[in-house]
Amino acid sequence: MIPGSFHLDPTARGRYTQGMNLSELDAWCRSFLEIEPFRKIDDSLNGVQVGRSAGPVTRVAFSVDACAETIRRAAEEEAQVLFVHHGLFWGSPARIEGALLERVRALVDRDMALYACHLPLDAHPEYGNNAVLARMLGLSEVKPFGVYKGVTLGFQGSLDPPLTLEEAVRRILPDGSKPRTVLPFGPGGIRSAAVVSGGAPHELFEAVEEGLDLYVTGEPSHSVYHAAQEAGINFLAAGHYATEVWGVRAVAEKLARETGVETVFVEVPTGL
Repeated sequence: MIPGSFHLDPTARGRYTQGMNLSELDAWCRSFLEIEPFRKIDDSLNGVQVGRSAGPVTRVAFSVDACAETIRRAAEEEAQVLFVHHGLFWGSPARIEGALLERVRALVDRDMALYACHLPLDAHPEYGNNAVLARMLGLSEVKPFGVYKGVTLGFQGSLDPPLTLEEAVRRILPDGSKPRTVLPFGPGGIRSAAVVSGGAPHELFEAVEEGLDLYVTGEPSHSVYHAAQEAGINFLAAGHYATEVWGVRAVAEKLARETGVETVFVEVPTGL
């Protein structure tokens, strides 16, 4: 179960009693994920990356990364579509060879479509990675944070009552896994925090400017150590993968509850 409550469309389930085709799934995703507005700033080819035949979609697998293991396990689950945060195609056109060729071949051989949603899934105010992380942390008075190419991806807010850093770690990593880096340079009682999932260590500087007590992201960077220490702010790098499972899980839950299409989450943690 994903932390927090979501707004669901009660009329959607009746429309897809026999499943949905790939075009309908794409339209459903675009109805709430702002894919087009991110086209100019996101290197990811968001939306359908690999198509399939015209048959119905009755089961969708969700995962963080489009890798060989994820594709194989999604096929074992008899999914017709694999929805991921990190797809196969980024930026300029790619040569279909090597590992990329094998991944595309595996999808085509199984007649499985690939659907990717990168920055729109980080930034979504309800179903995005950062929105879920903000709820997990318990932020109130939430407002946008983390400017990337003119668009905010994360959130900041207040904590009342304040948290210890250890409590914050437990909330962000509820499975008990270990964070990549913890820098306990800020107040022991954390009253304010910001979150930006994935690889965003340098948004620490924005957190410093905002006077926050804690900054949470996925990956650390050597260059932020002294900055955090000198500014007196706590820094938590919980893991790129660990901070980006939440958006795909939230979309999976929404799809199942709104449409009746079966969903399954394929867990392939990297520990990074």
